Amino acid sequence: MAETSSPRRGSTPSALPQKRPLGLEDEQHTPAVPSPLNPDSASSRARRPPAPREQREKKESLKKREAKGVDSVRGGTPESHGQGRKSKKNADTTSILSPIRYKLPPPKSNDFDPPKAPIFTPVLIRGKKPFYESSEHVYNRKGFRYTHCIADPTFPSSQYHRQSETEPYGPRVNFEDSSSHILFDQPGRSITTEKGFRMARANVGVREGKWYWECKILSGIKALDQEMANGDSQEPGGHVRIGWARREASLDTPVGFDAYSYGLRDVAGQKVHMSRPKDFMSQGDELREGDVIGLEINLPSLALHRKVVEGSYNKAVDTADGLDEQHSMEAPDTIRDRVPIRYKAQLYFEQFEYHPTKELDELMNPSPVISINTAASASPPNPNHPLVPLRTLPFSCIKVHKNGRYIGTPFTDLLSFLPPASKPLTQPQARDGLDDGMLGYFPAVSVFRGGAAEVNFGPDFWFPPPGLTNDEEVDIVGNSDATASRSARKLRAVSERYNEQIAEDIVYDLVDEVDFWTQDGGLSDAPTRLDDNAPTNLGPVDPEASGLEVVAAQDIGGGQTGEIKEVVQEEE
Repeated sequence: MAETSSPRRGSTPSALPQKRPLGLEDEQHTPAVPSPLNPDSASSRARRPPAPREQREKKESLKKREAKGVDSVRGGTPESHGQGRKSKKNADTTSILSPIRYKLPPPKSNDFDPPKAPIFTPVLIRGKKPFYESSEHVYNRKGFRYTHCIADPTFPSSQYHRQSETEPYGPRVNFEDSSSHILFDQPGRSITTEKGFRMARANVGVREGKWYWECKILSGIKALDQEMANGDSQEPGGHVRIGWARREASLDTPVGFDAYSYGLRDVAGQKVHMSRPKDFMSQGDELREGDVIGLEINLPSLALHRKVVEGSYNKAVDTADGLDEQHSMEAPDTIRDRVPIRYKAQLYFEQFEYHPTKELDELMNPSPVISINTAASASPPNPNHPLVPLRTLPFSCIKVHKNGRYIGTPFTDLLSFLPPASKPLTQPQARDGLDDGMLGYFPAVSVFRGGAAEVNFGPDFWFPPPGLTNDEEVDIVGNSDATASRSARKLRAVSERYNEQIAEDIVYDLVDEVDFWTQDGGLSDAPTRLDDNAPTNLGPVDPEASGLEVVAAQDIGGGQTGEIKEVVQEEE
């Protein structure tokens, strides 16, 4: 029987085979923890890091880009809307933001008429002064701000619209920037109310320098001689609070209610900020009827202010308020995103109002819930605070005078107001970080149930403070920079700031007109050649807002797709 032969084995190798080098595919399967069989697995992974993944480019939608204003840049490439030809210039310069443009129809003939003054209806007499209810004008509310507007044929690229003023001209209480329950006198210098605390702001605000105004109490806590003569039989005269307020301060609250205003209380002469009254005047030195309170505010230069909000302020280097210095720092452009609207046959510019920030709301009413910024918000406001809205202005203060006598300084280190410390409510077409030129501190008065007060913005004060100069001489031959420096350093009446504010508005209107004209390629008939892709909506007008009704204006004409809307505000 034949034997089955078994297969022959190969010869035994004389040495063990060497470990072959691991490739990239093998390293993906090596264990993360080294072992006796794989002692170099972890080191090999450390030596060969994984290849980075290719990042996908994120593209934003058209709606988001319009909301951020990406498509509206000053200095960008304008398109020439000629007859079927499109030409583009090389945009090598840095893009700078520009106001948003809207497609609007041609103005009506009555849009070229000057704005009309409010209609005054007599209501009561208080302190021998008649008070009226103002009507036929819009109120700032629901997060929107309104300024008078007029059609002007010399502004074709701005679609014939520019800012204007209404009677009575001059510094006064702002009819639009007051609570609807405030009663005025016809010159707009005295206010009262029958309701609870209501506030009214002036039509002029300050941004840097030293400014002064006065307020006389017409009806409030009775004077000492009247109190002793009448005893308990006299009727209460209401209450008055005066101070300085930012635009974010609510008009249905007293001055000093929140972090956006600083007030002086008539009861006990206390100072009030964030609804926290503290003793200021001596005991028994209350603000009574007939008293004249002078309020002075000191603000550093806008250049130093920008250092604070940008985070570059250094206490060791910036040892002065900067009002005497000539700054080479380029200031950001003034951008006013606004759109013309109609209210009872009058034109107004409507824009988003700056909105209270969560940081300052948290400062006023600390929440027990732990948040991300708990550690940052725990530190008191200061110029170098991690949160921008909580940064304060060095060398800033508010001083108080009573009947010509200096009382003291109730407030120092006022909160900053330049963006990003101030920002609008987050919503479509509301852009952060923009300064419309009207951010600042405004003289403000609040009255309560019969309280009445009269403002005096100068230059003829009842009790002029020491150091106030009213010379308006122009140094034609001398150094203009030195003249401007002396003007910023001296104490000035708020009435002087009103004239500067009017000049700034005119300059801003001209800059916007030239900007739009440049974007249109230098065409004189730019309004009729707007791109069909331009926004046809009317910006801040919010038809869903409570108390607002948007109605299409009649007799528009022109055949264009845009329409100027008419806003109807319901009575509160």
